[in-house]
Amino acid sequence: MKKKIIIVAGDPNSINSEIISKTWKAVNTSIKRKIYLIGNFNLIYKQFKKLKRKVTIIKVKQLKDRSSPNKLKIIDIPLNFKNPFKVSLQNSTKYITESFNLAHKLAQNKKVKGLINCPIDKKLLNKSKKIGVTEFLASKNKINKDSEVMFIHNKKLSVVPITTHINIKNVSKKININLIIKKMNTLQKDFKKLFGKSPKIGILGLNPHNAELNSNSEEVRIINPAILKLKKKGFYVEGPLSADTLFINNYKKYDVIVGMYHDQVLTPFKSLFQFDAINITLGLDYLRVSPDHGPAKDRINKNTANHLSLLSCVKFINSLN
Repeated sequence: MKKKIIIVAGDPNSINSEIISKTWKAVNTSIKRKIYLIGNFNLIYKQFKKLKRKVTIIKVKQLKDRSSPNKLKIIDIPLNFKNPFKVSLQNSTKYITESFNLAHKLAQNKKVKGLINCPIDKKLLNKSKKIGVTEFLASKNKINKDSEVMFIHNKKLSVVPITTHINIKNVSKKININLIIKKMNTLQKDFKKLFGKSPKIGILGLNPHNAELNSNSEEVRIINPAILKLKKKGFYVEGPLSADTLFINNYKKYDVIVGMYHDQVLTPFKSLFQFDAINITLGLDYLRVSPDHGPAKDRINKNTANHLSLLSCVKFINSLN
C-alpha cells in the first residue's frame, strides 16, 4: 500500500484553496491517489466555485485507497461561515485547531508519508503567544524544549534560524551555547536522514561585521564557543560568518546557512529564490512540510496566487522513500 500524503487546508481566509486547486491540476494520477485534504468540505467547494476552479471533490471519513484518483478526497472538519472568504476569527481559530489536531493524529500513522500544511495567520494557533506551526507541532510531539528546527529548503541551499517568531529585541537574550548545539544536533540528525549525508554548515554571527569580535559580543561569548564544541563532535561547521556578504556568493560552499534570527536568513534566501522553497520542521516524529509563504490575504479571490511552493512540498514528500 502506497503511503498517504496529508494536506491541511489551513487558513480559511487565504489563497489556500487556489493554490490547492492549481497544485492538484499539476500532479499526476499516481500522486493524486495518495493525497488527503483536511478541511471543511462546503467551504472548499464554495471557494473553488467562486474561483472557477474545476476540481471534483469527495468527502471521506478516513484514509483509504478506494476513492477515484481524479477526485480530491476531503476529510471534513466542521466550520461555521456565511461568506466563504470572510470567516470570523473565532470560527477560524476553532477550525484550525481541530484541523491540526486531526492532522497530528493521522501523521503518526505509519501509513502516512508526510504532513503538509497550507499557510495560516499565526494568531489562529495561539493569540497570546503568537506561535507558528513549527512551535505548535513541536509542542504536540512533546519533543525536548528548543530541539525543533525550522528548515527552509530547496535543491540549491537550505537555511535555519536559531530563533523563530520572536521580536528582534529579544534575540540576544534568547540565544545561548546550549540552544545552538541543540538545534544543530537536530539539524545534523534529520538532514542525514533526509538526504543521506552530513551537512556542511555555515553559522552567521548576530551583529554587523560580527561586532569586530569584541570580547563582550555574542559572537565571542556564545556563537564561537558553540561552533568549537560542534567541531569537537565531528560536525562540518564554520563561523561565525559575516551576514552582510555571505549571500553574495560564498553561501554556495555550504548545504545549510544558520542564522540567529528569522529574517537574517529568510530575507536573503527569498531574495535569491523567491517561491522556490519549502519549510520543513525537523525534530518531529513525522515529516511536516509547508509552503514558504503566508496566507496572502491581499490576493484572496483574485486567481493570481503562485502555487509553486505547495507543489514543491508535494513533490518533495512524494520523492522520499
